[in-house]
Amino acid sequence: MRKINIEKYSTLLLNLDLFKDFKEEQFIQLFKNAPYAINTYTKGQVIHLQNEVCSAMDIVLEGEVSVQKIDSSGNILKIIVFSNADILGANLLFSSKHVYPMTIVSECRSVILHIYKELILELCHSNDRFMSGLMTEIADKSLMLTEKIDAISMKTIRQRIVDYLGYQYYLQKSYVIRLNISKKELAERLGIQRSSLSRELQKMRLDGLLEYDAKTITVKDTGIITSRNLSAGK
Repeated sequence: MRKINIEKYSTLLLNLDLFKDFKEEQFIQLFKNAPYAINTYTKGQVIHLQNEVCSAMDIVLEGEVSVQKIDSSGNILKIIVFSNADILGANLLFSSKHVYPMTIVSECRSVILHIYKELILELCHSNDRFMSGLMTEIADKSLMLTEKIDAISMKTIRQRIVDYLGYQYYLQKSYVIRLNISKKELAERLGIQRSSLSRELQKMRLDGLLEYDAKTITVKDTGIITSRNLSAGK
């Protein structure tokens, strides 16, 4: 792939804790002959396969990427979605078993900076703030993924739907939640099958909790977002 110039994304990168000690000229000079790549990925393109060796730390410059687990039946569980300035792979790069435990997929057109291990070691040696930021990033991402997996495994389908609606209400400031993804993609993000999502939405409609169509979900009982009293959900 064609090597994209790092200067295009210097403002975004210099706002990260990892690089805040660097001046722009110093930062650009650092990457002039450094082992890195900036690649563009299309929607649905696999960035890293499960069990692939992790050789770089990735930073999302544009778009979104998801961490996915695919079971033996072909069902997809989206563990988490990363977007602009999020960092992936730092927790794997220095582990004894440095392979991706799950598949990384581009959710839309995405641009990713791949910083290879050689440069990261050089930065850790020469800049204490970079090393401290990297340690924080590794710890935070490991904790985030653990919490996300625990939350998905313990919650009912209804709880997962309500959590999603609550988050979208916070973003959209409306009880009419506009869907920017398909029901299939929503099911994958919630870690459930498409048919299970449809059944639970229908149950929630019959219970008077919401209405929905192809493009929106309207929360009728607004208390579900704040109360989370969902013990009847299956």
